[in-house]
Amino acid sequence: MDLFDLSGRVALVTGGSRGLGREMALAFARFGADVMIASRKQEACDAVAEEIRRTNGRRALGRACHVGRWNELEGLVDAAYEHFGQVDVLVNNAGMSPLYPSVWRRSAKSSGTRCSG
Repeated sequence: MDLFDLSGRVALVTGGSRGLGREMALAFARFGADVMIASRKQEACDAVAEEIRRTNGRRALGRACHVGRWNELEGLVDAAYEHFGQVDVLVNNAGMSPLYPSVWRRSAKSSGTRCSG
């Protein structure tokens, strides 16, 4: 058994158009995964997706998304599931995340728990 065989898996890499994110996206494809590349600039995402398709023969999709904006995240996830039917790996490599008051308040709000502070 090959411990690095990712055939049949889908990886979604935020911040995937350059730097470490790009290298991770390329590595996932090298080991057999299909990859969705998310970053703020569509052209940059498309370039990495094309490189993956050309060099590894894997399915790849680029999607512009600013992960610091809650309203863009649902579209990102929807696009991944529409195109690939699944997401097995999430690499949250983007330089920022949506802001909210605190993790404690967000968790409490999600679970219906009352909190103070």
